[in-house]
Parts: sequence; C-alpha cells; structure tokens
Amino acid sequence: MELIARIAGVIIPVFLIVAIGFAYGCKHRPDMATFNRIALDVLAPVLVYSALAARDFELQQHMALLAGGAILILAGGLLAWPLARWLKADPRTLVPVVMFNNSGNMGLPLALLAFGPEHFGAAVALFSVSNLLHFSVGARITSALARTRDLLLSPLMLATALGFFSALTDIRPPVDILAGLKLLGDALLPMMLFALGVRLTTLTRASLGMGLIGALARPIIGLLLALPLVSLLGLEGAAKGQLLLFAALPPAVMQFMLADRYHQEPDKVGAMIMLGNALALVFVPLGLALGL
Repeated sequence: MELIARIAGVIIPVFLIVAIGFAYGCKHRPDMATFNRIALDVLAPVLVYSALAARDFELQQHMALLAGGAILILAGGLLAWPLARWLKADPRTLVPVVMFNNSGNMGLPLALLAFGPEHFGAAVALFSVSNLLHFSVGARITSALARTRDLLLSPLMLATALGFFSALTDIRPPVDILAGLKLLGDALLPMMLFALGVRLTTLTRASLGMGLIGALARPIIGLLLALPLVSLLGLEGAAKGQLLLFAALPPAVMQFMLADRYHQEPDKVGAMIMLGNALALVFVPLGLALGL
C-alpha cells in the first residue's frame, strides 16, 4: 500500500495538469505557437543550464546513468528497425517514435516528484542526452533532408553544452544569478504538462492500428532493455529508478513536430504519440513500481 500511495502521489499531480490542459484545449483551442517558441528558446534552455550548472550537481557521479540512457535510445532504434520491416511500416516513421520518449514534458516533472530535487539534475542531464541524440541522429532518421546543424545550434543545445561545461569545469555564474535562472526555468515544468494536454487535442485519431503498435513498442522495448541494463551498469537507488522511469515513458511529442516539419507521415506519428501518452497511465506506474 505504501508503494501504491507513493506512485499515486507522483502520477496524480502530473496527469491532473495534463488533463486540465486537455480540457482547456478542447474548449478554447488556444494558439500555442508563441508559448512553444518561448519554451524552446527561453524556458527550456534556462532550466537545463541552471540544473546542470547547479553547485550540488556532479556530472561524474551520473555517467553510468547517462550512458544507460544513450544505450537505451540507440538499442531501441536497432530493435525498432526490424520491427518496422516486419510490419511493412516505414522505418523513418516508427523507429524515432520507439527511440525517443517524452522525457521533457512528462519525464522531468515525474522525476522531480518521484526522486526529489536532489536528483533532479540527473534527470535534466538524461533529458539533455536524449535531446542531443534526437536533434542529430533522430532528425536524420526522420528525414535525410534534416538540417542537423541548425538543430544543434538551437538555444536548447547551446544551453546544454554550456551546462555540461559548467558541470565539468566548476565555472558557474554567481549564486544570485543562478537562483534567478532557476526560478525562471522552474516555470517550464507545469507549463510543459499543460501544453502537452493542449497538444493532445490537436493530434489526429487516424491510423490507430499503427498508432497502437508504436504506442506499445516504445515503453515495452524500453523496459525490456532497461531491466538487464541496470544490472549491467550497476545502477542502484535513484539512478536505477530514473533509468526505469525513462524507459517506461511514452513517445516524445517533439517527434510529431519533426515528422510534421519533414512530412514524414505525421498522422501516423501523431496517433502513436496520442495513444502512447494515454497508455502512460499503465506504463509509468509500472516503471515507477520497478524503480522505487
């Protein structure tokens, strides 16, 4: 009962905010373009930098976790490729959906609630590794026309590079400036969940068959890889829990944006993401139960 209560205490606030965003989106159909631009260009970079540059974050202590996250992403892609061929689906549609999870909108708030502020820097670092691979390898898989250089020079990627530089060199801004950056960055977490709820109202309900396959493949392949991986890497405690939660997350909303930009069957990708985030009600508690 204690474990159930702890899991409920983590997921109920997260899904409540998503539900409020969904209800608001259904009624008002807000234009999220301005918020998305502010989130990607200001709030997310500030959040990432302030977490990685925090004085209590030591990058060296989390290298095994970050390696585990990278292995999960890349190995997931290797397994998804033959799955796509077997299903006669376009690998450029299915593979990135399986590889990349919603570690920003859903993963960061869940990690904060499940493992506490003292482990939040590790969750942000994991999110940053995922973004780095998504904006390079993932974009190229989605489309051969993707301009990886432009993606890697985005404010979020530059903030990630500066954050890792601060963590490695111990060169950081003054405490008061870092506190102001953290205050601004923290505003992103509830807004990302609200925006996720709004986004779910716009995703197509077409291609539900392929959507269900992608929605299930993302967390199932992730957990099948993560369970032996935590033992191989010797992860324990919060690090083990973080990787298992990371593995159980639904497909990344960002992949819908990339698929839409490069005209890579966005309807099918949207269906995978919509159903995947609905199935998170099953897989996120499972990941938390395995990791807590």
